[in-house]
Amino acid sequence: MRGCLKTCYKLNVACPVEECKYWIDYKKDKNCTFEAISSNGMMTLREVADRLGLSYVRVKQIQDKAVKKIGHFFEDDAN
Repeated sequence: MRGCLKTCYKLNVACPVEECKYWIDYKKDKNCTFEAISSNGMMTLREVADRLGLSYVRVKQIQDKAVKKIGHFFEDDAN
């Protein structure tokens, strides 16, 4: 668990540091992506979209682009 998340647990608050790159506007998960992953495990694209405040379609587009980039990386290794 990250140090800042430990502090939030001690104070029983959601993270107030919006500048943190791991901050999400989702108080159930203490506004922290690490807490979201830790407490929920694998999530559907709809669950991710809810946490990020994006549409399901946009999250799917991001996933498709990431998978395509990863695929190119492995294609280069195969050659």
